Amino acid sequence: MRNLRKIGHGVFRTPASASPITASCWDAARDEILVTYGPTAEEARIELVRLSKDSAHPSRLLSRSIASWDALSPNPDGAPDAVRTLHHSSDTLTTCVIMAGGDIVTVTEDENAGFASSEAHVEIVGTLEPSIAAARWSPDEELLVLVTGNAKAIFMSRQYDVIIETDFTPDDLKMSKHVSVGWGKKETQFQGKGAKAKALRDPTIPEKVDEGARSPLDDGRCTISWRGDGAYVAVNFAEDGVRRVVRVFNREGELDSVSEPVDGLEGSLSWRPEGNLMACIQRLSDRVDVVFFEKNGLRHGQFSLRPPKDRPDALEGLTLEWNTDSTVLAVIMKDRIQLWTMGNYHWYLKQEVLCGPSDSQMPLLCWHAEKPLLLAVATPNRVISEEHVFMVARGTVNPPHDHGAVAVIDGETVKLTLFRTANIPPPMALFELQVESPAIDTAFAQDCSAMAVLHRTGISVYTLKFKSTRLVGATLSRTIPVERSCASLDEESPLQIAFAGLHGIQVLQETDSDPRIVYYDTNLPDGASSSLQEAITGSFAGIYSADESTVVQDSLGGLSHVSHSEVTPIFSKFPSFLPWASFVTVDEQFLGFGLSKQGHLYANSRLLTKNCTSFVVTPSHLIFTTSNHFVKFVHLSGSEHDLEVPPDDPETDERCRSIERGARLVTAMPTKMSIVLQMPRGNVETIYPRAMVLAGIRQLIEDNNYGAAFSTCRTQRVDMNILYDHRPAQFLENVGIFLDQVKEAANVDLFLSCLKDEDVTQTMYKDTRSGISQGEPDPKATRAGKINTVCDAVLQSLQTRKDANLQNIITAHVCKDPPAVDDGLRVISELMKKDSKLAEQAVEHICFLVDVNKLFDHALGLYHLELTLLVAQQSQRDPREYVPYIQKLHQMPVLQRRFTIDDDLERREKSLEHLKALGDFEQVQKYVVKHSLYQKGLSLYRHEEERHRALTGLYAAYLKTKSRFREAGLAYESLGQFPEAVDCYIKSGATCWRECLYAVQQQMPPPETAKVHEIASTLADALREAKDYASAATIYLEYLGAVEMAIQSYCKGYLFADALRLVALNKRPDLLESAVDTGLADAYSNSTEFLADCKAQLKAQVPRIAELRKKAREDPIAFYEGEHGRAGEDIPDDVSVAASSRLSTSASLFTRYTGKGGSVGTLGSNVSRATSKNRKREEKKRARGRKGTVYEEEYLVNSVRRLVERVQSTKIEVERLVFGLVRRGMAEQARTIEDLMGQVVDGCKVAVKDVWGEPAQDNSEGQVQAVDGMEEGYKAAGGEGVLQESLEAMRAKQEPPLVKDFMRLELLGGR
Repeated sequence: MRNLRKIGHGVFRTPASASPITASCWDAARDEILVTYGPTAEEARIELVRLSKDSAHPSRLLSRSIASWDALSPNPDGAPDAVRTLHHSSDTLTTCVIMAGGDIVTVTEDENAGFASSEAHVEIVGTLEPSIAAARWSPDEELLVLVTGNAKAIFMSRQYDVIIETDFTPDDLKMSKHVSVGWGKKETQFQGKGAKAKALRDPTIPEKVDEGARSPLDDGRCTISWRGDGAYVAVNFAEDGVRRVVRVFNREGELDSVSEPVDGLEGSLSWRPEGNLMACIQRLSDRVDVVFFEKNGLRHGQFSLRPPKDRPDALEGLTLEWNTDSTVLAVIMKDRIQLWTMGNYHWYLKQEVLCGPSDSQMPLLCWHAEKPLLLAVATPNRVISEEHVFMVARGTVNPPHDHGAVAVIDGETVKLTLFRTANIPPPMALFELQVESPAIDTAFAQDCSAMAVLHRTGISVYTLKFKSTRLVGATLSRTIPVERSCASLDEESPLQIAFAGLHGIQVLQETDSDPRIVYYDTNLPDGASSSLQEAITGSFAGIYSADESTVVQDSLGGLSHVSHSEVTPIFSKFPSFLPWASFVTVDEQFLGFGLSKQGHLYANSRLLTKNCTSFVVTPSHLIFTTSNHFVKFVHLSGSEHDLEVPPDDPETDERCRSIERGARLVTAMPTKMSIVLQMPRGNVETIYPRAMVLAGIRQLIEDNNYGAAFSTCRTQRVDMNILYDHRPAQFLENVGIFLDQVKEAANVDLFLSCLKDEDVTQTMYKDTRSGISQGEPDPKATRAGKINTVCDAVLQSLQTRKDANLQNIITAHVCKDPPAVDDGLRVISELMKKDSKLAEQAVEHICFLVDVNKLFDHALGLYHLELTLLVAQQSQRDPREYVPYIQKLHQMPVLQRRFTIDDDLERREKSLEHLKALGDFEQVQKYVVKHSLYQKGLSLYRHEEERHRALTGLYAAYLKTKSRFREAGLAYESLGQFPEAVDCYIKSGATCWRECLYAVQQQMPPPETAKVHEIASTLADALREAKDYASAATIYLEYLGAVEMAIQSYCKGYLFADALRLVALNKRPDLLESAVDTGLADAYSNSTEFLADCKAQLKAQVPRIAELRKKAREDPIAFYEGEHGRAGEDIPDDVSVAASSRLSTSASLFTRYTGKGGSVGTLGSNVSRATSKNRKREEKKRARGRKGTVYEEEYLVNSVRRLVERVQSTKIEVERLVFGLVRRGMAEQARTIEDLMGQVVDGCKVAVKDVWGEPAQDNSEGQVQAVDGMEEGYKAAGGEGVLQESLEAMRAKQEPPLVKDFMRLELLGGR
C-alpha cells in the first residue's frame, strides 16, 4: 500500500549547438551521469560528457566534457553509426562505448583530473564484424556479452579477450520441450460446486497453442539482460522466418534453455535481478501485455499496459528495465516512462515521468546500481534525474479522526481504504476514485474530512462523508488547475502535496530555477492560489502536513513551518535530509521524527535506532518496525532526550512485540488500539499491540469510561484487575458508574470472579510511561485485601438494586477471600421468604460458583434445613441419604440439632458450646478428652472454678502424655498437686531447676532432707552437662552447702571473679590453691590448646583456598574434571563449564565430573543421573569436602567461617581467664595466653581479607563461567544438581564474618 514519492529532481538541457544525446549511464561511485552526443549525419563525431549536481542548485545538472573522437560511418550508404551500449566502470574510471558498426571504444579518465578539462585517453580496443546488434556487461563487470549481426553471441572478459562464441541456430529451439501445468490459470482454480463437469479438461493442454507469430510492429532488435547474480544471461533474438525466442546462457556460454513460442512477442527483455522472472512485451490485437518467463522458458503470468489517453500510439516500440532491487519495473514509451510495482499479485502504475515528444529516438533509461529508486532519463535534448521513495499516503492518526485512511495510487485510479470502516485487503479498496491523469501524490486533511489528489493537470479535492465513524462516500468537490509558467506538461512537474489546516493545500512544484511552493485555498470559489517563491531556496525538499500548517524540509535537513503567507524556520533540524518524516507537538514542544534510507531513525537530531524499516507517530507513541522483526513503541515526551527505545524483549516488555518477517507499518488507529501492517507479499494484517491496548484502557479508565474499558479487556484478553489497580481510589468512588456502564449481570460476575490480590500494574502490566525500564515483573506486588475491598464496595452499591442484581450480590459474597459463602446463603434464605422461584434460581447460581458438596455443608451449618434441602436437590447426592438425615435433624430439639450438625461438620468448638448449653458436664468432659478441646473447654468454664479445675486436671494429664512436661508441671502446680509438678519439672530438663526446687519445698508434708538433696544433686549434674556452670554453682552453694563444688563450677565456666568472691565470703583461703588455682590451670591449658589448633587450621586452610582458586582460574576444565577426568579424551575448545541445555547430547563438565564412562550426555546414557540415589551420594561428597574434589573449596570456606565465629565467641572467656591469672599472680601465663589470642585474632583478620576480601566473591572465573553458562531457569538433577548448587552457593554474595579487636590488659603492657 505504498506509493512512489519524488524526493529528488534534476534537469539538464543540451546546448543548442550540441548533437543529440544518444546514450547514457551512471557512475555509481560519484552519483554522476555520463552521456554521449552524436554521431549524426551532419557530424560523425562522439562526445562523452559527465553530468553532476550543482551544489548551489541541486535541481540543476552541470556538464563537463570528458573526451570526443571521430566515429566514421561503417555503412555503405553513409548512414551514421549508433551507440549500442554505454557502460562506466567506477573502479578503473573507464567508460566503454560499443558502437553498432562493431567498434569497442574505451575512454579512461585521469583519476586526479577532477573537474579539470584534461582530455581522457580514448582507445578502440577492437572491432567486430559485420556489426553489433546488442551488448551488455554482467553485474560484476567481469563479462561482456555481444550479439553480432550474423546471429552470433560472443562472451568477452574484462580485458576484451574472447572466451567463447556461440551461433544462434534453429536447432536451439528443439532443446527443451515445455509442459505447462497451468499455474495461475483459471482452469486450475476452484470454480465452486456449480462448475463441476462443465469445465473439466486437462489444464496442461491450452485452448490455443501459440506458434510464435511475429508482431506486426516488431522492429527486429536484439536485447540482452543479465540475472542479478550474474550466473545467467538472456538474449531476445528474432529468428528469421521462425519466431522471436529468448535464449538463456550460463557464464560459460552454454545454452541452458529457450522460451516457449509466444505470439506477438517483441524485442524488449529485462531479467528481474532477483532472478525469478524475465519480462517481455507481447502485442495482441486489442492490448499490449507485459509477459513473464521463468528461467526454463515457461510463461509465468502477465499484466496489461494502459495506453495514455493523450498519446494512444505511445505503446509502440516499448522497452522494459527493472531497477536493481526488483521492486519497480520501468516501461519506456515514446514520450514517457511508466513505473510499475507489484503487490499481492496486482500491478500498480505508481508514477509517469514525462520526457517530451521525440520522433527520432525513444527515451533512454538507466537505473542507479546502488540506489534502487534513482533513475536517469535521457532524450535527444534533455536529461532528467529523479529519485523516489516508497511512502504510505495515510490520513491523520490523531483521535478522534484516526479512521485509518490510506490512499494507494494506481495510475488514474486512487484506491481509498479506511481501515476503521472496513479492513479490505489490497488490491481491493473501499472506494476507487478516478482522476483526469495519472496521480502523482495524495494528502488528507487534518480532520480526515477531505482528500486531495495531485496529478499533472491539477488537484482533485474529494469530500469524505462519514456516518458516525464509518465512511459512506467520497465525492469530487472541485478540481483546481496547477499554476505553470509554461504550457508544456513535461517542463514543470508538480512533485508533492500537503494539507495546510482544513482548507489550505500546498504543492511543491519543480521549475527551471528552484522548487517553489504554491498555496491553494479550497474555500475560494475559483481555487485562487498564491505562490511562495522564496519558501525553499536552492534545494529540493519534502513537504509534510503538520497541524495547522505544513513543514518543509530542505536537502540539508533544515525544517521550516510554511503557511500561506510566511515561512518560519524551526529551531530543530535533522542531521541530513530524511525522506520519511513526521511531526508532532508534545507538551508544547515540537518533535520531528525522520527516517533515512539506511534505516536510521532520528528524533530531531538525536539518533534513536539504526535498524528501523518504517514508523508512525501518534499523539502518545512513536511506533516503528525494525529489521529484527519487532514493532516497538516509544512513549512521547517534550524532549527528544527523554525518549526511551525499548530493548528487544517482547516477553517482558509491553513496548516490544514480534511481527512477521519484513512487515511494515501502514497506519495506526489509537481509537481502536490497533495498527495495520503490510507483509512483503502485499497482504495486510490488523493487530492490537499490548502497548496500545493498555494505553487505551488506562485512558478509558481515567475518563471514567469503564464500560469501554471492560469491553476492551474482555476482547483483548487483558486481566480485568487493571480496572481497579490503575486508579483504585477512583474506582471505589465510581462503583455505581462502573455497574451502570457494564450493565449485564454476567459481565459484573466476570469482573468479580477475576479479582485477585495481585497488583497487575506492578507485575504483568507495569506502566512504562515513566521512562524506567520494565525489567522483570515483581511477583510479590500485591494489594492486601483488595478482593474484599472491591466486593464490599460492589455490595454496598447494589443494596438499592437487589432485585435487578441479585446474581451479582451472591457472586460478590462468594468471590471474597476467603469466600463468604454463608453470607451468600443468608441472602438466599431471606429471598426464600419472598419469592421461592427466584430463590431456586439463586441456588442454581451459587451452586455454579461453589462446590455443591461444600455448599451443602455451609447450608447445614446455618441450621436452615429448608435451604439445605434446596441445595441438596441441586447436587448429585442420593435423596435416600440426605432426606432421612434431614428428617432426623428436624425431629431433634434445637440445641441437640445444632450440636449434631456441628459435630457432623466437625466444627468441634461450636459443638462444645452447644453441649455446654445442654448442661451435661460429664458429656462435656468426655467430648473434651475425645477431641482434645482443652483450651476451648477452659475458656468456656473459666468462671466456674470447680469445673475449670476438673478440666485443668484433664489437660495436665494430656500434656504429660504428650511429653510437654514444663506446661504439665505448671498445670499441676496451679492445682496444688506439687508431687506431680516436681516429677514433671524434673523430666522437663535442667532449665526448670528453679520451678522444681520451689515445688519440692511446697509439698505438704515437707519431704525429707535426703530427698531434697537427691533432687538438687540431680539438677546440679544436669546443669553441668548443659554447661550452665553458674546455675550449678548456685545449687551446690544454696541447697547442698558444697562450697568447693560451687567454686569448681564457677572456674569451669571461666567465672573466676565469682569463685574468688565465694572463697572470701565463706572464709576458706585453703580453697584458693586447691580449687581456684587448679581451675585457672585447667582453663589455661584448654584455651592454649584451642588457640593453637585454630592457628594451625588457619595456616593450613587459607593458603589451600588460594591455591584452589588459582587452579580454577588457570584451567577451569581440568579443575572441575578433577580425578574423574578420562585419560586421552580430546576436549574441544568450546566446551561449556556448565550444562547448557536440558537436552544436551554432548558432554558437559557436569556429566564428565559426575563421570561415568561410555556415552556422552544425558540422552546417550543408559543410567539416568537424575536419581535420588546419585544425589544423596553426591551430597555426602559435598558434606565431606574431601581434598581434591570440586567441593573442597566450599568446605574449606565454611570451615574458616566457623573457626572465625568460634574465636569471636571465645574472646570473652579468654579475657576473664587473663584477668583471673593476673589476680592470682600468674602474669607470665596471662601474657602467654594474651599473645596467642592476639595472633589468632590477627590471623582471622587476614583470613577474612583473603577469603572474602573482594566484593564480587573472589572464587575464580571458572565458577562464574560455570554458572553463567547455564540456561536461565535450568536446574540440573541428580548428582549434577548438587554440583550446580555448590557452584551457585560459592558465587552468591557472602557477607564475611565480623572480627573484632582483642583488647589486651594494659597492666601486662598490652593495648
